[in-house]
Amino acid sequence: MKIYYDDVFLKHRPVGYHPENPERLKIVRRALEERGYWKNLVKPKVAEVEDLLKVHDGSYVEFVRERCEHFGYIDSDTYVCKDSWISALTAFGCAIQCVENAVRERDLHLALVRPPGHHAGKRGVAFNAPSLGFCLFNNVAGAIVKVKEFFDKVLVIDFDVHHGNGTQEIFWGDLDVVHIDLHEHGIYPGSGALEETDGAKVNIALPHYSSDDDYIHAWNEVVDPILDEIDPKVVLVSAGFDAFSNDGLATMELTEKFYSFAGSKLRKFSVVAVLEGGYSVGLERGLPAFVEGYVKGYEIEEVNPSSKVIEVVKKLKRIHGLPP
Repeated sequence: MKIYYDDVFLKHRPVGYHPENPERLKIVRRALEERGYWKNLVKPKVAEVEDLLKVHDGSYVEFVRERCEHFGYIDSDTYVCKDSWISALTAFGCAIQCVENAVRERDLHLALVRPPGHHAGKRGVAFNAPSLGFCLFNNVAGAIVKVKEFFDKVLVIDFDVHHGNGTQEIFWGDLDVVHIDLHEHGIYPGSGALEETDGAKVNIALPHYSSDDDYIHAWNEVVDPILDEIDPKVVLVSAGFDAFSNDGLATMELTEKFYSFAGSKLRKFSVVAVLEGGYSVGLERGLPAFVEGYVKGYEIEEVNPSSKVIEVVKKLKRIHGLPP
């Protein structure tokens, strides 16, 4: 495993309290150090504006650059400060760099970046969402564009508790970008319904209070068949850990079990995991579990999903023509 990290990501900071703050990465670092995984560090590269323009509209990029000249809120819940510009450029460049290395070396390439990105659309707010959801530039979208330079098909899995509406919007209609998104139905940003698809966008919208077994069932029935069909050389992951029980911004009830399972399921692939959400216990326990699952493997004998999730998965499989 390689960890891509720089203290520049701590410089994007609010005035007063905000759930998306530098302490998030300090939690991650302590958790990985305690488990002996804080090693093989790689210094991230800084993106050029030209890289951003492969994903975002030029007027939006300029808007963010100008607003980063001083502290302020660019919408109801997304702040910027004078160091947000360099933090965001480095986060975007880091995701691209991870792909360049993942193509050459099968491993877990973990991008511990801030600010997060999966809610940012081509021109900012995406799919009629109420805000940018703490995001400035869509880091995993930059990674997707880079993967397309090497391979015809791109597979991205987003297991942040919130739907990756920005990523979906940017690549809507591009059937070579398969975007599988496991998220909590009925919360921010309001998009990501089961039926919301262009044929390559797979929204696994799960009910409130879904458990490890619910997520694992959905993965086995939906994610695995798609992975087997595409057999990608590189898997991109929008790695949010806010579905962990009591992380703070949702009602899902995941534990280390699901994240260990997900990491283990991706072991045979070269993985670029770009940090999205996770604000407390999800980062402390969920992220290390994902890393450990990838490094050591994790066995699941039996799962007992809820009847609601079984029905959701059946419906989703019909929508996408997956084997029953």
